[in-house]
Amino acid sequence: MNSKGKKEAVKKFKRLFYDIETSYNIVKSWRIGYEVRLTDKDIIQERAIICVAYKWDGDSQVKYLAWNKGDDSELVTKFAEILNSADEVIGHNSDRFDTKWLRTRCLYHGVALTPFIQSIDTLKEAKKLFLFNSNKLDYISKFLGSEGKMETGGLELWDDVVLRHNKQALNKMVAYCKQDVEVLEEVFNKLNPYLKNKVTKTIKIEGNGINCVECGSQNIVKHKVRISIAGRQTQQYQCKTCGKYHSVAIKKDSKNN
Repeated sequence: MNSKGKKEAVKKFKRLFYDIETSYNIVKSWRIGYEVRLTDKDIIQERAIICVAYKWDGDSQVKYLAWNKGDDSELVTKFAEILNSADEVIGHNSDRFDTKWLRTRCLYHGVALTPFIQSIDTLKEAKKLFLFNSNKLDYISKFLGSEGKMETGGLELWDDVVLRHNKQALNKMVAYCKQDVEVLEEVFNKLNPYLKNKVTKTIKIEGNGINCVECGSQNIVKHKVRISIAGRQTQQYQCKTCGKYHSVAIKKDSKNN
């Protein structure tokens, strides 16, 4: 409530799940074999983004954008605007692959893309916090009791899309990409209670205690008080609604409350 008694609007937190599929470089070569040497001068056609599938947290539909027979300029322009509007971006190997790919294509086409992308890469989190036999999205999904990813059918699908501009092949690749996003969201939701929060999804309601930073619930319980080397104290909480842990700094004037 503001000073006039009116309820203030709270900005909706926008969490975006996404995945891309890319083409290969088309190059010229005099021969084939394992020791063929190729340079940038051998590139005939630069690799590009074939399609991107994305889903906003809370939405039921996975949406997509696809290139126009090798031209990804419109796809890149539209998705950069979507990515710029997200508060948090979720992907698997996205920090190393997807986001760098997109940023490179934005640079190529002269499309603006914010450098301040707040991301959670489920591949990084899997390596950092867990000890799976494999950190591939397909394996983690099956490990957690789900069906895993679709089969693409191999490199021939890319040949049909990139070299032959086959519409049915493109539709199959889009379906594969969209299903990847569904798997990604499901895996993230299962990992999320074990991850440290990078951004605050919800706000503290003054006068009504502490809210969960993930789901907003006040059904939370206290855990440890942690003290840093500098002597700063934080109170750790766990939300009993979504399972998420988070910490709140203890103010000096509230230590004895």
